[in-house]
Amino acid sequence: MIPLIFFLAIATGFLVLLFALSRRNPSAEGSAQALLEARNALQKLTLGLLPPDFVDHVFAKQDLEYVTTNTSKEIRQLFLDERKKIALAWATEIRRQIILLQHFHLGHSRHFARLSFSTEIGLALDFSVLRLECRALYLLLSLRGPYGASYVVGQTAAAAARLCAISRKYLAFLTPAEGPPLPDDSAQGGVTI
Repeated sequence: MIPLIFFLAIATGFLVLLFALSRRNPSAEGSAQALLEARNALQKLTLGLLPPDFVDHVFAKQDLEYVTTNTSKEIRQLFLDERKKIALAWATEIRRQIILLQHFHLGHSRHFARLSFSTEIGLALDFSVLRLECRALYLLLSLRGPYGASYVVGQTAAAAARLCAISRKYLAFLTPAEGPPLPDDSAQGGVTI
């Protein structure tokens, strides 16, 4: 009986916490800053960190094969150390940008994108799982290097790309729509500025 009461108290506490979080009202200034950070994070992820060509090049085994067959042991070790630093920096930056997107979704997206509560919970869970994947990737890269984690790199990049696609949909209102060109009224005797 006591364990049941304990779990009911925890469940009630979580529901109260979720309700309180869903009712937060950020200031307009904080919302504008969050929008800017989310848009910048999305651009950094989609244009700089997640394009398949970039990821493939950072973790390319052809580079390793070339260095292994054509250089000394010292050069190979230097290459592996430097490539590991690059891979760790990449994983760190992915996680940092994901956190910025997550902060926007958790704190501000309901005011701009009119998300349902269940969609917000789903996104929060997706972001949390991705952050755990990023931590696991960092740990794996630290232990095994960039060439021992290729499967996890691909999975993490694909998961981040999926969340970027979702975020792009909810941030679409920030991108100006392409419309028809404005007519030139000056030729018709209109006012020129």
